Amino acid sequence: MGAWFICRSGEPAATSAKLAAARAQFRRHGLPEPVDFATPTHQGFFSGPVHAGLPTHVQRGGDFVAVAGTLFYKGQGGEAALLQLLDDFTFPFERWSDCIGQFALLVCKDGVLHVATDYFAAFQVFHDAARDIVSTSMLATVACLPRVRFSPQGVYEFVFSAFPMGDETVFEEVKRLGPHEQLRLGDQVSFAATPKHLPDAFDDRPIESMVREHADRVLALAGVAVKLYGDNIQCPLSAGYDSRMALAALRAQGSKPYVYVYGSPGDPDVELACAIGKGEGFAVNLFQKSSWKMITPAEFPAVVAENFEETDGLVTDGGLFDNGGNRRARLDRQAGGALAVSGGCGEVFRNFFYLPDGRYTTRDILYAFFSQFDAADCTSEFDPHRYYMILSAKLKAAIRTTNDTLTRQQVEKIYPAFRCRPFFGREISLVGRHGAYFMPFLETDLVRAALQIPLRYKTFGQFQARLIAAIDPKLARYMSSYGHSFDQPPGVEHRLSELSGMVRPPWMRRLSHPLKNRLNLTTDDHGGLLSPEFLGRVIDLSYPAMRRYFRMDRLRDPGMRRRIANLEYLATWLGAKLATP
Repeated sequence: MGAWFICRSGEPAATSAKLAAARAQFRRHGLPEPVDFATPTHQGFFSGPVHAGLPTHVQRGGDFVAVAGTLFYKGQGGEAALLQLLDDFTFPFERWSDCIGQFALLVCKDGVLHVATDYFAAFQVFHDAARDIVSTSMLATVACLPRVRFSPQGVYEFVFSAFPMGDETVFEEVKRLGPHEQLRLGDQVSFAATPKHLPDAFDDRPIESMVREHADRVLALAGVAVKLYGDNIQCPLSAGYDSRMALAALRAQGSKPYVYVYGSPGDPDVELACAIGKGEGFAVNLFQKSSWKMITPAEFPAVVAENFEETDGLVTDGGLFDNGGNRRARLDRQAGGALAVSGGCGEVFRNFFYLPDGRYTTRDILYAFFSQFDAADCTSEFDPHRYYMILSAKLKAAIRTTNDTLTRQQVEKIYPAFRCRPFFGREISLVGRHGAYFMPFLETDLVRAALQIPLRYKTFGQFQARLIAAIDPKLARYMSSYGHSFDQPPGVEHRLSELSGMVRPPWMRRLSHPLKNRLNLTTDDHGGLLSPEFLGRVIDLSYPAMRRYFRMDRLRDPGMRRRIANLEYLATWLGAKLATP
């Protein structure tokens, strides 16, 4: 919840200018009036969430704690949690099992500022090269720099994978604080390396005992949320595993949350969610983003400008070039101080990469899942060898290995440590600015335990289906988008669908996207108003910044075109601040 900004104190006029630029950016984000602070070496401010809720900062004498995002500590929330954390805090912070939530933590103790993130560094913290500027806002960080340049690697990763991987951003001068690094901001910037080891072995116990343990773990997480928020919780429901498991846990702990589904009548998600609600006697609230508001091309620039500020410049879905429906949906999720719950990262209980058991190289993994692009769409600026080399180094750093050949257990670590952090982290950071946001399936102890589930249990979703059935048998009995209910074994259709992915070797998967692209078969789940009539109102359709990296005359993938247009809009917003490489 909320946001914060820090800069090193220097020449007074220059420091004041940075603070003023960042404060103006926070206002454009729609954040409440911030609270100022100063130490002998740094100045800054923090803002609460857009929607009022549990306190996000406390002060005791000259010491204080400010949290962006959501942090429950030792089963408590709000002021009690933050005061307890202030008492317990030492640098580096390592009390991960006492924490629930994804957050960016700012602690001032004995006149010195300390910065730490959640276990996986999902909540994004941006900084310049010297760490003189540190903030939860990318645009506020950029506003304080004299010039910025696009990072070719960052640009390509954003367009191909929805957000740059590792600690990178789309700018050379701006990085993100990593999961293994904390900061002590005094006369000098001190770094604390905080190694976080994930399990290296599978647990070979019978599936029944493992399901019961995992059910207890999920229920304990939901119990903390229900204790603090009761029924003032919003939870999605779709046709798959993850949202149903989140709802099951909340119901089992006695909450009656506000349940919603995105889509249109007739969509499988909508039809199945409404069938569950009807059968169980609770309302399922439908929100149709695409038809939320009809706008004209003349109205489009104002809507995009609001979307841009609300998403801190970059968004992974279709929320920039739309009618404002995505922004409205995000703003509504914590209305009235509600806790927004997400089923994101639930795939940690499944065979996310659809790979058979065995050893794989890092290049195999990149080919299998991180190669959804056609190199022919890029200009000579794109060097495939360099692209994969950098991405491979990031992948190995995320799972703490120096080996190019990975065990199957190491492959499982890639999903939470490498994939979830940038993809879900962006969502966590944007929605978390509005209010409390809870993604229980990215919690430290839950992930560590899930990584020990044998692959044979994860295949065909059988472990997660049993988990849902153990938590809420009534919800498990309803049909899913997989062609069977979760209280029944996976059917032939589900098995064949998953096996069809598993039998394709990584090198073949790499070729699938270029083939679909050339056959004009690529699709876009997020849509948006991307016709020249609309898009031409907000960007130069000759793409003066992005044509350095992409051949726009041949690029067909609508999702990539949307993200490229996002970068072009960002370049226009930067104006003279954007330097050429």
